[in-house]
Amino acid sequence: MVLRQRTVRLRLTMLYGALFVGSGGCLLAITAFLIVHTPPGQFVSVQQQAGSALPPIGGRAPSRAANDTTSAVSWTGLPHLLLICGIALAFMAVVSVGLGWFMARRMLRPLHTMTVTARRISERNVHERLAVDGPPDELKDLGDTFDELLGRLEKALAAQRQFAANASHELRTPLTLERTLLESILTHPHPAPETWRSTCERVLASSKQQARLIEALLVLSRSQQELDHREPVDLAAVAASAARSGAAEAAARQVRVGTILSPGCVLGDAQLIERLVSNLLQNAVRYNVPAGRVHITTGQASLRVINTGPRIPADQVGRLLQPFQRLGGQRAGSHDGVGLGLSIVAAIAAAHGAALTARPGPEGGLDVEVTFPVTSVPTGPCPGSVESQSG
Repeated sequence: MVLRQRTVRLRLTMLYGALFVGSGGCLLAITAFLIVHTPPGQFVSVQQQAGSALPPIGGRAPSRAANDTTSAVSWTGLPHLLLICGIALAFMAVVSVGLGWFMARRMLRPLHTMTVTARRISERNVHERLAVDGPPDELKDLGDTFDELLGRLEKALAAQRQFAANASHELRTPLTLERTLLESILTHPHPAPETWRSTCERVLASSKQQARLIEALLVLSRSQQELDHREPVDLAAVAASAARSGAAEAAARQVRVGTILSPGCVLGDAQLIERLVSNLLQNAVRYNVPAGRVHITTGQASLRVINTGPRIPADQVGRLLQPFQRLGGQRAGSHDGVGLGLSIVAAIAAAHGAALTARPGPEGGLDVEVTFPVTSVPTGPCPGSVESQSG
């Protein structure tokens, strides 16, 4: 399987092996060529010496000439052979360096292309991609991974621009209303005291709405950052406190809140987790029906909130987790909230590494479950643990 993938490591190994064998073969060929075209006298020397009679061979006496002189052959070509090999080695070193430079440039061409493209990509053209071609190897995997990173970055930038546009719109609407109210009362020739009072009350209500929106934006911004510290937090205690705090609003809306709370201790930011539970409960109560129900369950590292309410299409649930989005394409701005409740829940869950699952409820409404990672569950006791069950 590894050989079929044609990885860069395999290709470099084969390339270096081929260059080594080829260079060695060329070195041997050059050495043999120089040796063949070199006179034999450069390698051996023949010396004539007076010699005694040689012993008879086969019972025959040697000739007279053989008895007078003998020929001594000695090897003297080592220095010349080393010179030939040095010349061949120097020549092949230059050739090998040239071939290595050329092949390295060819192998690194995709990296050069990726570098040039990456330098050209900025916030204005983040839609561009490297689009690396070639066999499925490490370089192509690197290019594809970088393209995936650019895709996520493009989505994040688009979401940031959309969020900034929505936030500016939500802040501009109450400011326009306040300006209109103040201009209407100031241009009136003789406004009655009741008119003054009514206008001031409306401006005050609008300013409170802006304050809630700004506070929600600050919480959302904080929850999208990395946690500074973590401490043991009991989900059951937090859920019980949120249920007590929201009891008056639930009673006013004729919504019944039931809880099954088992101790569930996790590590996290206590204030953010309290805001997560509070937002889930407020959303379940405010977007319910008369005589509706809300059910809160906690476990070892999980929190689940189920509420009745209008039917929600399954394909609309994900959009409700986005800022300033509501069911049916409605935008935020009503007196019930600022449209950031569930988006803050999603951001806090992501900051804690928790899995957020939202689905349509069996009787309308939403079924939201937040499961914290097991690694965030402390081994020691959790302060303020409670265990209760109420209808």
